[in-house]
Amino acid sequence: MKRLFCRPQTNTVSNHPKKRRPQLWLLLLCSTLVLVLGMSTTFVLAQSDRSLQEQENQLIREYALPSAPAKPPVYKPRPRPAPAPKQQSRPPAPKRSAPPPAPTRRAAPAPAPAPTRQQNFAPARTQPRRSTPRPQAQPVRSAPNSTNQTAEADNIPVSEYKLQFNRSPIVGNRLRLEGVHAEARLGFTRPRSWDPESVTAKAWIRFRHSPELLKGSSMLTLKVNDTSVGTVALNRKPFVDSQPEGDSYKSEIGNEIFYIPRGLLQDYNEISLVVQQNNAKCSDSDDPELWTEILPDSRLLFEYKTKPTTLNFNNYPYPFFDELSLDPNRVAYLLPRLSDAWLTAAPRLQAALGRFADFRPIETKLVEDIKQLEWGDRLMIIGTPADQPALKSLDLPFEINNNNLLDGEKSPLPADVGVLMLTTISDEGIPVLVATGNGTEGVIKAVQFLVQPDTRKLGTGPAILVTDAKEPPPPPLRQWPGYLPEQNTFQLSDLRTRVEGKPFKDITVRGSQAPIEFDFRALPDDRFKRGSSMNLIYSYGPQVNPRTSAVEVLIDDVLVRGKRLTNLDGENRQTLKVNLPPELIKPNSKLQVAFRLDPREPARCGKLTDDQLTGTLHADSSFQLNRETSVELPDLKLLQSGFPFTAPQDLSKTAIILPETPSDNELLTMLALSERLGKLSSSKGIGLEAYTAESIPPGVRDTHHLVGIGTQDNFPFQREFNSGSVRLGNFGLRQSTQASAQNLSDEDGMIQEIVSPNNRQLVILGILAQADSGLERVRQLFLKDPLFYQLEEDTAFISSQEEDTSSYDSNTYKIKFFNNASSTTRVEKTTPLSKASRFLQNNWYFLPLGIIAVAILLYGVLQLSLKRVSDQKGH
Repeated sequence: MKRLFCRPQTNTVSNHPKKRRPQLWLLLLCSTLVLVLGMSTTFVLAQSDRSLQEQENQLIREYALPSAPAKPPVYKPRPRPAPAPKQQSRPPAPKRSAPPPAPTRRAAPAPAPAPTRQQNFAPARTQPRRSTPRPQAQPVRSAPNSTNQTAEADNIPVSEYKLQFNRSPIVGNRLRLEGVHAEARLGFTRPRSWDPESVTAKAWIRFRHSPELLKGSSMLTLKVNDTSVGTVALNRKPFVDSQPEGDSYKSEIGNEIFYIPRGLLQDYNEISLVVQQNNAKCSDSDDPELWTEILPDSRLLFEYKTKPTTLNFNNYPYPFFDELSLDPNRVAYLLPRLSDAWLTAAPRLQAALGRFADFRPIETKLVEDIKQLEWGDRLMIIGTPADQPALKSLDLPFEINNNNLLDGEKSPLPADVGVLMLTTISDEGIPVLVATGNGTEGVIKAVQFLVQPDTRKLGTGPAILVTDAKEPPPPPLRQWPGYLPEQNTFQLSDLRTRVEGKPFKDITVRGSQAPIEFDFRALPDDRFKRGSSMNLIYSYGPQVNPRTSAVEVLIDDVLVRGKRLTNLDGENRQTLKVNLPPELIKPNSKLQVAFRLDPREPARCGKLTDDQLTGTLHADSSFQLNRETSVELPDLKLLQSGFPFTAPQDLSKTAIILPETPSDNELLTMLALSERLGKLSSSKGIGLEAYTAESIPPGVRDTHHLVGIGTQDNFPFQREFNSGSVRLGNFGLRQSTQASAQNLSDEDGMIQEIVSPNNRQLVILGILAQADSGLERVRQLFLKDPLFYQLEEDTAFISSQEEDTSSYDSNTYKIKFFNNASSTTRVEKTTPLSKASRFLQNNWYFLPLGIIAVAILLYGVLQLSLKRVSDQKGH
């Protein structure tokens, strides 16, 4: 500015006094301008520095941290108590305690515990070898004595754990090994609460085998993590079966114990059962007399000591969720004075636990008092100090005064600041996670910090002050990790492995039967048309007999195409174009590339050497899909993949609606649904919402998919569901378009999906029942995979033949489906030509009518043309 306006103009200066005066005024004006700019700049800088200093002082004053505790909280897992003796008569369940003076929910009977395994799983029991009294629950964590710490570690009792083979779904009633050489593998984990230095293990294998096996050349070998730990001869004596049915000759049951060296066990382990079987000097591998069965009551026996763990957010989600646990993780929520903060934060936290769990079960319950906690529970406390009075009785680093959390300077924290803390109760036997704040925004911000992977990495220590936790933007509607990409053209390397989540690379397999399987899951709203293809790029080794070897492509075990190998010396890279049938590609599809390889030398005496046979699937194999977005709603089968509630994957377009005063079963059903949606989705954040019927914000009905939960008399969407083809009424009434019935007792649960009357691109899912016991059956459906993956049509009734709804056997449940939706809608993004083509496919009877109409029209046009021609000739 100086150089532009105030530079002396020497070449224009005049000695005339009248011409010199304007230059003096210009110089004076420029000097004044420079002085004003300088002063303003100095003032701004000074003000900025003062503002920054005030902000720093304010930050230090408002967010001063309290002094660190002398000893951080330590979680000491307790051994499982001995099972109580069975009683002949079951006493009535105790009544729940009376609600507080200002109730915020309805009293309900205590729910049954959640299931622990699928139908083929059996519960394992752990018993301490030395009788130790179970510690009583105390509201305050007792301070540890450092002088006795070593003595306490030595006094930890040794516990036993029995892991039965039939807990694995692939075992069932027996594990059968057939052929000359056969192998079966089972995986197991070592829980994080076990002290690795104290774990000893042994395998108790019960088996029987064919009586035709040769004693000297048939044996069973046990391997742990590919290391042999023992071999036993298959030489049990045959005997004559007295039963008329079955084989006349059987062999006695063998019992062998294999001791597993301590150094072999890791966090993830694999046990292998390998048999070598012969019934003659030259055995045929296809001989049906070559078999050995591992009985389902075989088991692994562990002896271990529990390991104390210092609570730190670096280890989260442990100990509240242990991905290595052999038992279901047990989570308990302390019921607050119900508030918007708890309704928003608890479902998000449960959905995040569902993502951690994946296929693993979680047992969830609600408690009104800390004294109701049992062995193995992990306590979650969510809410402000006013909503959770029990916070005052815990040993926490932040003080609480007048229902306000105080910072290190004894000043109340702002309402928008969240606080996360870890502590223990029951003599350090139960860990406690506290997500609190002085306001609703602070509580939600604390939980949001935990459920977002990127922000969770910033946490450490036993307490965190969350000043900011911004929610990431919602992902695109059709960006689903683990499913096919949005692009129609992509390579195999664009897909990711299910376990590690890494891109696929070149995969080489060995052996005569070597399939390569990966997920090929279509998006739920995909509609495939003809023209989808795969350009398979593969190679194979030189030891293969090409005349009897082939490569095959299968979708869900259905052969799509195969090709015989051609080169005797092997091929580095070959291509094969495979047309993908549109009807085979589904949201749960798996694609297999199987190499059927035979060696040049035939098998001799059942011994086939196939380690030299190799096949490679290259990562640059490509796919070209011909698809469009088109799906018809409502359809409960789409709920198996979470659609439409998991679109987008952060659940930000889904809201759960509860009655104004929800009961325990209604809250537990909400948590079960949240856990299931968490297992079916994956994103950087969770935006799931939950409201009561009277607190739904404006606009939510028009923009969100809704889930209503409640019994018939308190269901939040009674008006919307009363117009359905199948509906519930008061006093046990069930109605449909064809009949109406009033049942004396109705303990079934109901799931129904309808089109939202506010927006036909949205749906409302109703979870309702005549009684709380019906809601419990629906909750078990969301917890049990064998039941959940049966859902279809638009309405389902769930009933149970047993009072214990948490039974392992899913056959005790019965599901009846209806498909009588009064209104349907199609969510699509297609061209007019595609719409017309689909219309004709769904309404084929219009096609002959259309052909006749077009023929008549053409006939009329032709007659009119002929008449005009004849008229012109006549003139």
